[in-house]
Amino acid sequence: MSRVILFCLIAIVLASCAPAPTPTVAPTAKPTEVPKPTVAPIAAPTIAPTPVPTTAPTVAKRDLGREKLAPNDGWAAEGKGTTGGAAATADQVYTVKNRKELIAALNDGKYPAPSITPSNVAKIIYVDGTIDANVDDNNKSLTCADYQRDGYTIQAYNAAFDPAVWGKKAVTGTLETARVNSQRAQDARVRIRVGSNTTIVGLGQKATLRGAWFDVRGTATAPLSNIIIRNLTLQDTFDCFPQWDPTDGAEGNWNSLYDMISLRYVDHVWIDHNTFEDRDTIDSKAPTYFGRHFEMHDGALDITNAADLVTASWNRFQNHDKTMLIGSSDSGATATGDKGKLRVTLHHNFFDNVGQRTPRVRFGQLHVYNNYYRIVNMSNYGYSWGVGVESQIYAENNYFKTDDKVALAKIIGNYKGTMIYAAGTRVNDKDVDVLAEHNAANETKIAGKADWKPPLVVKVDPIETVIASVEKDAGPINW
Repeated sequence: MSRVILFCLIAIVLASCAPAPTPTVAPTAKPTEVPKPTVAPIAAPTIAPTPVPTTAPTVAKRDLGREKLAPNDGWAAEGKGTTGGAAATADQVYTVKNRKELIAALNDGKYPAPSITPSNVAKIIYVDGTIDANVDDNNKSLTCADYQRDGYTIQAYNAAFDPAVWGKKAVTGTLETARVNSQRAQDARVRIRVGSNTTIVGLGQKATLRGAWFDVRGTATAPLSNIIIRNLTLQDTFDCFPQWDPTDGAEGNWNSLYDMISLRYVDHVWIDHNTFEDRDTIDSKAPTYFGRHFEMHDGALDITNAADLVTASWNRFQNHDKTMLIGSSDSGATATGDKGKLRVTLHHNFFDNVGQRTPRVRFGQLHVYNNYYRIVNMSNYGYSWGVGVESQIYAENNYFKTDDKVALAKIIGNYKGTMIYAAGTRVNDKDVDVLAEHNAANETKIAGKADWKPPLVVKVDPIETVIASVEKDAGPINW
């Protein structure tokens, strides 16, 4: 075999026996990262954040104008209850700041009033600030001299009717006529007539009527009804022209005409959270003529002439003398009309240094409970509860604070009455039977009973709570 062939055979054998060569592979590259899908994230729904209040959350304000007397809250809650102007439509809601606006509001927005009979349409009147009744139509102040008519002066009047000259007979003549005409001129400004279905309420604690006489008066055949007066300070209602009456008592007396509120021939009345007071015309500043005090004030709240179903609650009566007369007279036509009427509730009132008539009652059924009487350093104190003809007072849990000038027997005054029920009375931290004290000191006795029991009362509070609650909450509310 040739050398060439031999080499070829060897090469073939070696090639078949050699391991297979490792294939050439490209170096492994780092895998390409798959980019994340560029999808916008799903946003949470947009919700406006709840603002954080800088003050307490807004709460609907109390509206005294729309409030009604609560069920069972005294005699004024009887039957249909007392709602005042709560049902007033928007056009019969008024805010008044002077006498002219007040008169108009009581008469469907009309001034001067079309008649002496005010509107009976449901209405709410808010009193803002201080309203003076002794002003003209331009709100300019009027003095007593501005009302004088026909030559009246107090000097001329006193000269004519000096008892040393005139004597004890009733006053008549030119100067008495001049006094009456002068009084009528003042009457035309200060007398404010109120109709049925009316609420009059003060805004805040400072709403004040000065010199005004709220004359709430219907007639025997057409009584008024459903009236609320709240949250006012009634101040300095004064008569410039009192009448001298030589026949009044042993020494004669000066008698004035205007009350702060008088109720006649009206039913369902709520008098609540007011202050009744004399301030600038307080009795101590008045002169004395013929040896008698020149009395320019009459009642604070008088309820007479068949008025009925009245609740007076949470009021302050202060610095006044003749405070509350219930019943017109002992006999005659008014007495006949009063019988079966004059049903009144007095509760949680503050009688602070008032002289008498808290109240003085004829004929009526009167529930007096949880009232506070403060009688301190009062030389002219007369009595508190006047028991008059056919009256039936039912008194429970009333508190008296007095000084040593007040005899316990004087708390009850007998004015031809025959009965009073008085229980739970406390005087200067001691429980006292004030009727027993009265009967022990007086020859004419009063029976300790009443022929009725109050049917309408929310709650009679324990006597221990009376001073604190009445001192805190009686009078106007800050709302």
